[in-house]
Amino acid sequence: MTEASTPRHPEVLWAQRSSDTRPEMNVVFLTVNVPDVQEDTLKVELTGTTLTFSATAGDPGKNIAVSDYAFSLEFHDRIVPDLSTRKISSRSVYFVLRKAEERLEYWPRLQKNKESNSYIKTDFSKWVDQGKVEGEGTDDDMDPMAGIGLAGEGIPPLGGTGGPDHL
Repeated sequence: MTEASTPRHPEVLWAQRSSDTRPEMNVVFLTVNVPDVQEDTLKVELTGTTLTFSATAGDPGKNIAVSDYAFSLEFHDRIVPDLSTRKISSRSVYFVLRKAEERLEYWPRLQKNKESNSYIKTDFSKWVDQGKVEGEGTDDDMDPMAGIGLAGEGIPPLGGTGGPDHL
């Protein structure tokens, strides 16, 4: 983090899928918008109930101001960190978080508490109505990463250690 600055909340977009028969489709898509994140400053702690994120992003050479970002949230329900993935792009850090409980119903909200956070928004580009998830049989239903344009890029799991894509 840069000196003497208060971290900002990055914009966080989320969507979800649910299935009681296909665990790979029981996911939360989370996009943290941090343009030109400095990967060496990225810190992500993912547990079964929480996500803590901090990073410095920006590039003065591209006229993108350098800023510190941080947030922490408690999920509405449990996730499985070892089956969750992360991908860093030039604009965002993407997460696909595997829900722990297989059920057809969507979570009513991302966070456990009912308080509204202005930096957390629904990602309508990835959202699918709850009734359309099961039984529609589209190719994208087979690969939850297809919804964020990262399918087939060899995204490693988040759990454990071993490189920049691992927590």
